[in-house]
Amino acid sequence: MSTTAQAQPLADRVRPKTLDQFIGQKHLVGKGKPLYLAITQNRIYSMIFWGPPGVGKTTLARIIATATNRPYFELSAVSAGKGEIREIVQQVQAADKKDLFSQAESKEKQRGSAVLFLDEIHRFNKAQQDFLLPYVEDGTLILIGATTENPSFEVNSALLSRSRVFVLEALTVDEIKEIIQQGAAELGITIEPDAESFLAEFANGDARQSLNLLEVTVELYAQESKTVTLDNLKNALQSKFLRYDKGAEEHYDTISAFIKSMRASNVDAALYYMARMINGGEDPKFIARRMVIFASEDIGNAQPTALVVANEVFRAVETIGLPECQFNLAQGVAYMALAPKDRTSGDAYFAALDDVKAQGNLAIPLNLRNAPTKLMKELGYGKGYEMYSTDDLLPEALKGRKYYKK
Repeated sequence: MSTTAQAQPLADRVRPKTLDQFIGQKHLVGKGKPLYLAITQNRIYSMIFWGPPGVGKTTLARIIATATNRPYFELSAVSAGKGEIREIVQQVQAADKKDLFSQAESKEKQRGSAVLFLDEIHRFNKAQQDFLLPYVEDGTLILIGATTENPSFEVNSALLSRSRVFVLEALTVDEIKEIIQQGAAELGITIEPDAESFLAEFANGDARQSLNLLEVTVELYAQESKTVTLDNLKNALQSKFLRYDKGAEEHYDTISAFIKSMRASNVDAALYYMARMINGGEDPKFIARRMVIFASEDIGNAQPTALVVANEVFRAVETIGLPECQFNLAQGVAYMALAPKDRTSGDAYFAALDDVKAQGNLAIPLNLRNAPTKLMKELGYGKGYEMYSTDDLLPEALKGRKYYKK
């Protein structure tokens, strides 16, 4: 193995190059599925990949560009801006099609379309996304955006309407094990069965996380033995050589600690974990969004103004951005942590949801039904309805059920 190859992270070295090598996302890339057909028929369009970290978003974008013989550009919205987009557009527009595109495909079919993969597209603000729009519309760029956040909230409606959203799922334990075996073969080592199972479970559906831990473990403990044990993995987990990755386990551990600290009304701990996320490069909108959820989920009607405060904090973060929005976040976190807590509303809703799932769509009482036609009125729809009735208005099978318990 060359020095250059060894310098590459293991996850890059075993990254699939073709659709046949790709592991996971069978609902998208299995034979006859949407992405399989788009790639094999060379009918590529702008799309958004929405899913957790380490499930193949970047890999799929590269495979699409390679398989359809299109120029490929890759940017991260964390560091890129309009300038980088403009440079790519100029390259695509100025390039000689004879050199840039495959002669096997007609120029009419290609229409100058190059693939732009934009990782963490949710980090682009509205103006940056608007800047992309005309180049997506005229076919200069085929945009493939990747995000871990709901694109309905993070991608402009105009850009979203010109793209198809594909939801990628966390990889299964068996799929992770298959990827681990590829990594072990690349490193020239073996991994004991209990260690493999531990690593696959630890990954939590994230292939990159499993490969990163495997690589660090080999570097620290298995250079000579060429065998990775369960103890090796557990020791490596404590190693400071494992880098912080805001898309991996530490991301979820830290946001969990942040929420639980606010829930416990521990304002100091909540501010600490917020500072840790900001310092680690976390998107401040992600933190603010979790505060909006917390305001209803944990504070609820104990202090209804919490939802107002949380929404205003989110709006301030969205408008102002870093570094100034740190003051808005700090104010909001202190407010949320110190507010009284009441989960009654949310608990009541999910209790009702359990009944909906268990019993399906039960018949709605006739007096509550809408009666827009004469026939419906004759059938008793709306009969006996009282605006401020104290009667039990649940379906017959649920009479007497109490969800909201104070």
